[in-house]
Amino acid sequence: MAVASNSKLFDWLAQLPHAPASDVKKLGWRGLMRTIRSEGKLVVTNHDEPEAVILSTDEYADLMRAAQQTAMQTENALAALRQRFDQRLAVLQSPDAADRLRDVMRAGARLKGKVKAGARH
Repeated sequence: MAVASNSKLFDWLAQLPHAPASDVKKLGWRGLMRTIRSEGKLVVTNHDEPEAVILSTDEYADLMRAAQQTAMQTENALAALRQRFDQRLAVLQSPDAADRLRDVMRAGARLKGKVKAGARH
């Protein structure tokens, strides 16, 4: 993970409830679970450095749903890009593609080095 990402991660971790490992040992499993039930998550630190994040099952399920939604959105965006690419590629495979390309090249000569761009060009 890059340094910038670590910095953002630690900023996010700083906002969560914290407990030093020694407190976790002192409180035991019941005390730890009491905190998790009330807060939903807990950062366990060792010498003031985050070492672990413990999540409730509800928090974990929320994270998994968010990850799945993000993956689905990414896949949908990629599918849309694939479809647009395939449509543009299909134009090159049409029977008149060579004639159209020659027309474009002739039109380019008339532009005197100026470029036209866009979906219609």
